[in-house]
Amino acid sequence: MTSDNDNNLLSQRRAKLEKLREQGNAFPNTFKRSELAANLYELYEEFDKESLASKSISVKVAGRMMTRRMMGKASFAHIHDMSGQIQLYIRQDELPDGVYVKFKHWDIGDIIGAEGKMFKTNKGELSIEVENLHLLTKSLRPLPEKFHGLTDHETRHRQRYLDLIFNEDVRNTFAIRSQVIDFIRDYLKEDEYIEVETPMMHPIPGGATARPFVTFHNSMDMELYLRIAPELYLKRLIVGGLERVFEINRSFRNEGLSPRHNSEFTMLEFYQAYADYNDLIDKTEDMIRKLVHQLTGTYIVEYQGEQYDFSDTFKRMSLVESILNYNEAINRSDLESLESIRSLADRLEISHKDHYGQGRLQLEIFEKTVEAKLKGPCLITGFPTEVSPLARRSDSDPLVADRFEFFIGGKEIANGFSELNDPEDQAERFRQQVKDKEAGDEEAMHYDSDYITALEYGMPPTAGEGIGIDRLVMLLTDSSSIRDVILFPYMRPKD
Repeated sequence: MTSDNDNNLLSQRRAKLEKLREQGNAFPNTFKRSELAANLYELYEEFDKESLASKSISVKVAGRMMTRRMMGKASFAHIHDMSGQIQLYIRQDELPDGVYVKFKHWDIGDIIGAEGKMFKTNKGELSIEVENLHLLTKSLRPLPEKFHGLTDHETRHRQRYLDLIFNEDVRNTFAIRSQVIDFIRDYLKEDEYIEVETPMMHPIPGGATARPFVTFHNSMDMELYLRIAPELYLKRLIVGGLERVFEINRSFRNEGLSPRHNSEFTMLEFYQAYADYNDLIDKTEDMIRKLVHQLTGTYIVEYQGEQYDFSDTFKRMSLVESILNYNEAINRSDLESLESIRSLADRLEISHKDHYGQGRLQLEIFEKTVEAKLKGPCLITGFPTEVSPLARRSDSDPLVADRFEFFIGGKEIANGFSELNDPEDQAERFRQQVKDKEAGDEEAMHYDSDYITALEYGMPPTAGEGIGIDRLVMLLTDSSSIRDVILFPYMRPKD
């Protein structure tokens, strides 16, 4: 809620803006800065006061004024730009006539430009002795008081611009996010993958088991769905002969919000012909290990008070093995028939529906009793075919798919598998998904006849994988909530 004091300050600043308008252009765009604050520290921090003064280095900087200390005819101020902050030393006698008087009426939060020479204060702080000042943007709203870092989470997420203004850690988080995406893109391109773009609105939702968002195309008079995954389009490209493709994509799933889920999220999906899921397991280990080292200089990641070591081979176990390993009270026989596993689910108070088969129940038990315990880097294999409608069956056990998921910190980060390229098997699994949807499973897939047609032309043996960028960035920035790594997470309107 806006206070009376804030309203008064807003009125005062609007009055100042009105005077600026009377004097001419209130929002000039002619000032050109020459340096960022961080660059100045990189170039001149090591100089002592005397040697820096002797060089007479002229610079032009610009940014938001965050502090100001007035001392009669001289003042100190700090401005922030995208790289950090720099101190200004402003003396009336060094400025053109009238500029210092104008400066005294400017406000914290105003965006200003400064021209001057580099110097160091008696205390050794790198600064600019200002020779001219320019008001570039009048800030009408006063910045919140007592702002030693914005701490209210709702305000931080709802007004991300304030969060970025005040919290350096937040700016660093999104700088790291950009570095993660850059690394992944470069890594795959070096391995001869090509980057592609596929539709974000689909006539048939597919590529994952999730509830879609529905929209309407007026001119075509048809419903469309925001994509839940780009998988089926990327595999169409494999059919077409693009044998290594990837897309860093925005996907949408109409599901609940949580510290690990946002309805709009970013994924990497990549597909490689003439490869199987074991090849992608190795690639995932290599890519994640190199990413961690590039970002941290080590192979150790600290997350929520725990340390994870990425230097060793990642732990591997099957889904059934993990259930037995993390649940001493469960026996293998409990998992080996539909009747016994239903009884087990009831004992564990895990809700399930009548159409759930043995594989679906195994997954439910895994997610409820194991997933959160997978702290160190871990690869889980042997997912049931029943819950892997796009994955190839194992040659040794048709009830199990050639599929893996990568976990760290109790969170799923990646999902990959050998792709199902048998069109008749895929068609049958789509039909089963339709039955599941008719039985009340809103996340079950639709039947995609064009995708079956593409497979009938022949898709080579292929492996594919999806990696959740948001969750990966959470890990690498020690963020407890997905909202902390998405610039504008979904939130209910304040009204």
